Amino acid sequence: MNHAGKNRTGELARNVAVALRFKQSQGTPEMPQVEKEVLAPGYNRARGGNLHLASNARDEDFTHPGLYLRKALPDRVDVIERVIADGDRVGLLFRVTATHTGGFFGIPPTGKRLDVYEIAMLRLVNGQMVEGWFMMDEVELLRQMGAKLPARKDGRIVAPPLPDKGEEVDAVISRLEAKGTLSPQDRNKILAAASRSRSAKESRAAGHRHLRYGFTHLREYCKARGVAFDLDAAIPDRHDRIEVLMAEGDEVWMRFSTNGTHQGALCGLAPTGKRVGVHVAAILKFADGKITESWTFADEFGLLLQLGAPNLLLGSEEA
Repeated sequence: MNHAGKNRTGELARNVAVALRFKQSQGTPEMPQVEKEVLAPGYNRARGGNLHLASNARDEDFTHPGLYLRKALPDRVDVIERVIADGDRVGLLFRVTATHTGGFFGIPPTGKRLDVYEIAMLRLVNGQMVEGWFMMDEVELLRQMGAKLPARKDGRIVAPPLPDKGEEVDAVISRLEAKGTLSPQDRNKILAAASRSRSAKESRAAGHRHLRYGFTHLREYCKARGVAFDLDAAIPDRHDRIEVLMAEGDEVWMRFSTNGTHQGALCGLAPTGKRVGVHVAAILKFADGKITESWTFADEFGLLLQLGAPNLLLGSEEA
């Protein structure tokens, strides 16, 4: 599929070409030269795809999976499914496919075939990447490996800090509306932002399709045990802040954080009273002012680490 097409011109076309070149050069002999050309001085890798496994492995003697995981996954091939470009940002949705034949942040080789999603949100200036933000489905990765979070010698569970960036929903909407004449993409951004408000009006079209729910693994876990999945009951003061909005054609990509206090049961986990907060990425399609399709990916592993139950979805219900 030619993801570089889609009638893009000028800066958008250049940014997509740079992002795809960066991604497609990984694991090739050309990679060092490509990186010199496409990564800006001071490039900020704001978030790594395997943030939590890497953080848990820090200061341990675990085998490192190598640059772009190529020691652990030497036959890695990334299958790019969607691309979006808006202003100085490019989004990539891809599947990491590989065979697990090397040490992976404390997980010994399993020989298992892997096929897991990762999303990237990149920012480019003058044809170079200045920021990269990545999030892989680490829960699904561990499930496919048949592994659990490797135990640290100090017994700690390394949980991520609460997200502290982003704009309030109303502020995002006001900023966009202040532009005056709005493009269809501007209007779709407003609708996407408004969907994160607890008081939002129904914005989904009849026949709307959920291609993926945000906390899909927790939903499946609850369903298998006959327990209702109700995130709002578990975190009644849940509050979302928007960090990134990109729109192109009939799509909007959004990155936001959801934060609150764990005050109710969640898939069998008793209330802990802990403050929790993780990132969520959503891809929305629009038609006639309504959301027709949604694909959402939440940092479930980060949430479980914050709750002290990293292995809940991995064949162990221990905290």
